[in-house]
Amino acid sequence: MSDLNKLTLADARDGLRAKSFTSGELTEACLSQIETSGALNAFVHNTPEIARAQAKAADARLAQGEAPAMCGLPIGIKDLFCTQGVPSQAASAILDGFKPEYESTITTKLFDAGAVMLGKLNMDEFAMGSSNETSTYGNAINPWRRGNEDTQLTPGGSSGGSAAAVAADLCLAATGTDTGGSIRQPAAFTGIVGIKPTYGRCSRWGVIAFASSLDQAGPMTKTVRDASIMLEAMCGHDAKDSTSADLAVPDFEAMLTGDIRGKKIGIPKEYRMDGMLPEIEKLWDDGAAMLRDAGAEIVEISLPHTKYALPAYYVIAPAEASSNLARYDGVRYGHRAKLAQGEGIDDMYEKTRAEGFGHEVQRRVMIGTYVLSAGFYDAYYNRARRVRTLIKRDFEQVFAQGIDAILTPATPSAAFGLGEMSESDPIQMYLNDVFTVTVNLAGLPGIAVPAGLDAKGLPLGLQLIGRPWEEGDLLNIAHSLEASSGFVSKPEKWW
Repeated sequence: MSDLNKLTLADARDGLRAKSFTSGELTEACLSQIETSGALNAFVHNTPEIARAQAKAADARLAQGEAPAMCGLPIGIKDLFCTQGVPSQAASAILDGFKPEYESTITTKLFDAGAVMLGKLNMDEFAMGSSNETSTYGNAINPWRRGNEDTQLTPGGSSGGSAAAVAADLCLAATGTDTGGSIRQPAAFTGIVGIKPTYGRCSRWGVIAFASSLDQAGPMTKTVRDASIMLEAMCGHDAKDSTSADLAVPDFEAMLTGDIRGKKIGIPKEYRMDGMLPEIEKLWDDGAAMLRDAGAEIVEISLPHTKYALPAYYVIAPAEASSNLARYDGVRYGHRAKLAQGEGIDDMYEKTRAEGFGHEVQRRVMIGTYVLSAGFYDAYYNRARRVRTLIKRDFEQVFAQGIDAILTPATPSAAFGLGEMSESDPIQMYLNDVFTVTVNLAGLPGIAVPAGLDAKGLPLGLQLIGRPWEEGDLLNIAHSLEASSGFVSKPEKWW
């Protein structure tokens, strides 16, 4: 079977258990695809030796029986996750040559479950970006094209390499991280599924930090069932992460009944924004109709502080980034600038950070340092924190009224061309996060599900926002939406 790389996690798991093929064969199918798909620039550090060794170990484990669901399944790992002995750069020049002596908790969990690592995936530098154009490795490319055009499109960001790799069948699934939409937006741009779990559900230990109160890891997969399988393997309490929740991890896949009769789905009126594209509005209305036809009750709701979410996010996230990125000083690890005769340690700090950080990271560090500085702390940072509390309260009040999930668009448009969003106007790029940042500010679970194509044949996604810690229920509603929309489109191969 030469098309093993096109399998879903669920089908590959069942095939391995039925002994239709081996993990070794599955892994080789993916490795050969990666070798011929350099044009996508999705994989940036290939690890074929590790993959083959892990596949061999998985096959031995499968032969003994009772192997976990992820055993033998080849996946990609976003470059933000520290992987022992393998470059982990967060797509930044400042971490050039950094090979951790430890393994992140999430990759440890996945490897303990028998998952096979094919390599590390491209991303925006330090996860700061919505288009994968800030990477030291160069742009990741979306496998989808607009009709017959040759324009290279963004796969979204920051988990752009993960999204491109899954959509192009280079791996069966991938890890992503989401600070303001970095799993859900690229998933929507590439026609795949991406879930950001409740803050604290997945450990952040060993994941290179951007904004610590917002960052959360999650799976990027081909189907909702696959997301439930991989999420279960990634979740769990971790004593090394003080924000990790000590809660039992349910069997998410077993909760996928597809029965959503009696569920209340909220439609927030504040998300119907001026200038919304008609095809996004139609997709949203169609999604609501699908859920209604499946037996759910559709209720209009109000989230009044939504309009303040983007400004609050772009104060809080850069403030935390400024604090987290202070450690990259050229002293302990990563890039260190060469100094001229007579230059001292201050020159070394300045030169190292100027050379190592890209423009977007520099911009956010400067914004963050500014809003945390004396005289501006109360005016900006504390005010943004108060707004965040109000946004969280909006969701709490809605859920207290019996709403089970909230349906919104995932993105304001389909994937745009690389270079079409001008670097001279970063606000234009930041507006891509308009539907996703509220979920991070409130710490809620959110999932993007592909639901249709635009007029040029590009995928469009819908977002479902769930109650805290109820990822199982959220996945089941997403499973129903996925079945109703019947999205099965794949990009035509050009790479």
